[in-house]
Parts: sequence; C-alpha cells; structure tokens
Amino acid sequence: MQGFFVTGTDTDVGKTIVSAWLLTHLDADYWKPVQAGTEPETDSVTVRKLAEISADRILPEAYVLPLAMAPHEAARRAGVTIDMAKLEPPATNRLIVVEGAGGMLVPLTDSDYVIDLAAQLELPVLLVARSTLGTINHTLLSIEALRRRGLPLAGVVMNGPETPHNRAAIERYGAVSVIAEIPWLPELTRASLLEIEPELDLEKLARAMP
Repeated sequence: MQGFFVTGTDTDVGKTIVSAWLLTHLDADYWKPVQAGTEPETDSVTVRKLAEISADRILPEAYVLPLAMAPHEAARRAGVTIDMAKLEPPATNRLIVVEGAGGMLVPLTDSDYVIDLAAQLELPVLLVARSTLGTINHTLLSIEALRRRGLPLAGVVMNGPETPHNRAAIERYGAVSVIAEIPWLPELTRASLLEIEPELDLEKLARAMP
C-alpha cells in the first residue's frame, strides 16, 4: 500500500481540504477509517464533491459515528467498540489518501490513538498545520511525536494566509519541508484546488518513502 496518511496538528486545521487537494493531483483513492460526526455531511462526501472524483475512488468507512467528537467518546456514546484490526482499507490498485481524525494523539480506543493507526498502516504522513499564530508550537510538537514513533514524515501542508516567518520556523526547527501552502480561497472548488501546485512531486514522494 502506497500513498499518504493525512493528519493534523489539531482539529479543523483543514485535513479534509488537503485530502481533496491531493486527490485533484493524484490518481488515488480516499479513505476515512473513522468518521465521527455526520452533519452536515461526512468527510467522504465533502472530498468527493470538492475533488469531483468518481464514487469508486471513495472507500467505505470502517466506522461512522453520529457525534462530532473524539472517536473514543463518539464510539462510547453510540455503543460501539472500535476494533483496530478492522481499520484496514479495502484492496486498491491506486495510491491511497487516508484521513485521520483530529490530531495524532486523539484516542480511538481505550489504548490506541490516531498515531497508532498511522503506524499500523505504514504510510508516510502529511501533517496539516495552520499558518497563523500558535502553529509553530503545535507543529513542532506533532513532528516530535511522529519522530519518537519512528514514523516517516513526508512533509507539512500549511493552511491559511501566507505567513513566511511561520513557514521558515517550521522548516528550520522541524527539519521538514513545507510541500504546499493553501491560502484562504474565496471559492472552494476542484478548479481552485488544482491551481495550488505542490512544491514536490507528490506521486514520487508517495512511492519513494518507506
């Protein structure tokens, strides 16, 4: 299995937008293993709309939980027990873009976190970060957590207004490449996402990393 595991420094940093952006630039499938919250729509529906991809490129979620909260609590309230063994995507011949839930240390079960799922799937991680105040601390902490686990970090994608000094600090102190910056877009569409060119060859990056 080759592709990317998309995670974030926090919730609502733009993981779903980055996932859709990846799918406009790659011949890849999308998979959201654990969906917590179904209103106004699931992330799978959002990604399919934004990237304008066919239904067969959206792999079915392993768990769909009604409430928008940390998966372990959403599962508890739904009377569901998340089984990590079931968090394996259906077979595909394409690259795969897997979107996590919240940040990396968000619990999935009583003993497992999103970062454990990333390790289980053995995909290079793309870390999504805000571009605004506070991002340096959140991003460096996330990078440190990934490296302590020995997980491969493909790069950082920054969301929000251009903030060169924050980008420079993340690249310098995190010893990582920012592979794209996604600005505030007046209209969020496939066309507007396609206009944002990655700074590295995404397919080569996905296939080259361990």
